[in-house]
Amino acid sequence: MGSCVDNSRILLAATEVVKAGGLGNDISDVPVAGSAPEWMSEKAISIGHYFVTAGVYTVFGVTMPVSGAPVFEDYLYNKLEGLYGGMWDLEVDPIKHAHKMIAHIDKKRKELGIDKARERVLMSMEDRRELEAA
Repeated sequence: MGSCVDNSRILLAATEVVKAGGLGNDISDVPVAGSAPEWMSEKAISIGHYFVTAGVYTVFGVTMPVSGAPVFEDYLYNKLEGLYGGMWDLEVDPIKHAHKMIAHIDKKRKELGIDKARERVLMSMEDRRELEAA
């Protein structure tokens, strides 16, 4: 996670993608994932929670301060998704951390039907103008 300004821009961009249409009806439908790979301060968790409650799957990279509180852990890692569409996950190994994020993105791409390879078509400016006019 970057600075608060960067994070706000990321969520704003995801919101605009949803508003533009074609990639779901909510931020939680968009194939994105957040990452907080290391503990910097309580701010890392608050920013991550901002992502989670906005609908973004977010992986934390070190032990959460709620470790040992099974009811609260269940809430963070399972129940939040039903409420907000986003959820926390935990993975300290950086390779597994990245693989969890990729798996989530792949799952969301599949749900949207954009997981299949397609031939790319390059368009001329004239073709683009015709599309915009239509």
